[in-house]
Parts: sequence; C-alpha cells; structure tokens
Amino acid sequence: MIEKVIEEEVPTTEENKERLRLLTVVRGETLRNRDIYERPPRYELFFPNFVMKELCVGLAFLIIIFTWAYYKDAPLYELSNPAETPSHIKAAWYFVGLQELLAYFDPYLAGVIIPSLILGGLYLVPFLDPDPVKGIGRFAFKERKFAIGCFLGGYVMWYALLLVGMFFRGTYWSFYWPWEDQSVVKATEVALWSFPLPAGIAFLVCYGLLMLLLPAVIFQDFFFRVGLIRYFITFNLFAAMCFVPIKVLLRNGFHVKYVLVTPWFNI
Repeated sequence: MIEKVIEEEVPTTEENKERLRLLTVVRGETLRNRDIYERPPRYELFFPNFVMKELCVGLAFLIIIFTWAYYKDAPLYELSNPAETPSHIKAAWYFVGLQELLAYFDPYLAGVIIPSLILGGLYLVPFLDPDPVKGIGRFAFKERKFAIGCFLGGYVMWYALLLVGMFFRGTYWSFYWPWEDQSVVKATEVALWSFPLPAGIAFLVCYGLLMLLLPAVIFQDFFFRVGLIRYFITFNLFAAMCFVPIKVLLRNGFHVKYVLVTPWFNI
C-alpha cells in the first residue's frame, strides 16, 4: 500500500503550492481486500454468512418434515378394484395443487403449461433482473419490492391451492367448509357457461394489453432499465400468474367454465 502525504512548502513570493511526496511503501492488505471483511453493520457476506443461515433453515424444515412423517401415516388405502372407481382419491399433497387447478383449467394447461411457466420463470429470474445495484446481493423488500412481491404472491397462491385441495375438497371434488361433513354427497354444481369465442378473444386481448401497457406507463424507470425484451417476458409471466386467481374468481363467482373455447384447447 502506498501512503501519500501532503507537505507544505515555505511560502515564497513567487508561489504557494502543495506537492506530493512518496514517503514509504508498506507491505499489507489493500483497502479493496480489507473492505470485503469490514462491511457496514447492515451488510453481510453472501458466503458463508447468508449461505449458513439458509442451510440452518433448510435443516430445521427437514427435522420438522421427518418428525411429521414419523408420527403421521401415509394416506394409503385398500387395494384398488378395477370394477370400481373411487370418487374421493386425491393426489399426493405436493401434487394436489395441480389437481385443484384441474377444476379451473383445461387438463393440458393445468398439468403441462402452468407448471412449465413456473419452472421457466424461476430459471429466467437471474436474467430478467440485470440491475448491478439492486439485482445482485440485495434482498431487502424496500430495494426489490417487485421481485419479492411477485415471489411471495406466487408462493402464497400455490400453497392456497394446496390447502384448498387437501382440506376443502371432498366427494366428487366438491367444496366443503371445515364444519361440513365430507362424507355427505353434495348436490350437483350450478350449470357452468363459457364465453362465446369473439368475447373470449376480446377478453384475453384486452387483459394482455392492460398487463403489458399499464406497468410501462406507471413504472417508466423499470421499462427503460430492463429493456423491451426483458420487460415483455417479465410481464407476460406476471400476467400468466395473475390469471390464475382471476379464473378462480370467474369460476366461483360467476360460474364461468372457460374464457376461450377452441377445438384444440380451452382456457
């Protein structure tokens, strides 16, 4: 490390100035390396500090799951009877959310398209957030409101589907409140209806344009920061995520089966 000192010359009638003089060369740690270990109190190293915290949380969840599995038997039933199809069999708890989606979407969408969008969106997250200041090593909500808000929203929505499918669905996948007896078969659901083809196309076009244009107008800084391609991919994924609760609302509140009906697929 090179230390520099300022030495004042004796004032003269001609000039008053300061000059730099090399005092000595000291072997030691540079300021850049030292700064890695001497962070302000509100910062910490990702490795090993933050990684160790994640490891401890993961081990705690494993202990909880192992303890639960030890005291809670697997929901196995008697041997299957090819002549009788049961009406109350549910998927494993980690798949029952997809089974719940089948009540609102076409099987191809619920079982293939939506899970693929989830996995693809998670894979693209590092490439969709290129900000070198707020996109790297920053996990505070006030600095990454959109990213953390989207993650928490999707997380809560997925576990809501799991809870509804596991505890609120009974015979013939009818909805039961906790105080209702699930062994009692409920009456047939109210007749469902679907949007006409022109209305369904208009609805999806308006919804897509709203989800793409409205954020660009409100959050102009975000649009110019990430660029057109990243913005387009981000808000297409965001629109797909938001469409799930919208479809649930249309089904339960207005008895809409499908928004768009075509010979090849239904939405």
